[in-house]
Amino acid sequence: MTSELRPITVLVADDHPVVRQGLAVLLEVQDDIKLVGQAVDGQEAVRLTSELSPDVLLLDLKLPGLDGIAVLTELKAQAARTRVLVLTSGAGAAGPAMALQAGASGFLYKDVDPDALVRAIRSVHDGHTVLAPDAAGLVAVRPGPGARGIASLTNREREVLALVADGRSNREIARTLSLSEKTVKTHVSAVLAKLGVADRTQAALLAVRQEYR
Repeated sequence: MTSELRPITVLVADDHPVVRQGLAVLLEVQDDIKLVGQAVDGQEAVRLTSELSPDVLLLDLKLPGLDGIAVLTELKAQAARTRVLVLTSGAGAAGPAMALQAGASGFLYKDVDPDALVRAIRSVHDGHTVLAPDAAGLVAVRPGPGARGIASLTNREREVLALVADGRSNREIARTLSLSEKTVKTHVSAVLAKLGVADRTQAALLAVRQEYR
C-alpha cells in the first residue's frame, strides 16, 4: 500500500456524469485513496487542481472548454505538484506522446481493468509513469549505444522488468519477489543499463512492445 499515514488524494476531470460516478464508486472503496473533487470541464480542472492540490489528477483529454492537452500545458506552466494520469476513450496516434510531452505521468484508456487503474494511480503517485500497452507502441523509444536487449537479462532481471512493465513500484516489486528494496533498485539499474534506456518508463515501453509482461 502506498501510504499508511495519508491517503492519496485524487481529483477526477471528466464531462460525463456516468464516468465520474463510476470512478467515484471505485475510488471511495480504496483504503489508501481519497476522492477530493470532480471537474466537468478543462477550466474547472485547472481551478480545482490549483485550489485542492491533489496528489493525482485523473484527466480525460476530451473536455469542453480547455481540452486535456491544454489543461496539462497550463498545469505545467504553473509548476503544479499534482501528477496527472490521463484516462481517455481515444486520442489518436499522437495522443500518448502529446500527453507525455505536455506533462502527463501516465496514459490509460477507459476500458482499463478497474484494479489496474487503481494500481496505476498508486504507481503514478509513487513517481512512476504508466502507459497502456496500446499507447506504449505510439511513443518513440531509442535505445542508446551498447544496448544488449532483453535477451541479455538474467532470470531475476526479467522478473523485475515484467513487474516494471506492469507499473509496479520498487516497494511492490520487493514485496512480490521477497527482496529488499535496495536489491530491487540494483536490479532495475542493471536492466536499464542492459537495455540502453534512461529510465524505467522506457524500459517498460520496450517490454510492452515485445509483449514481455
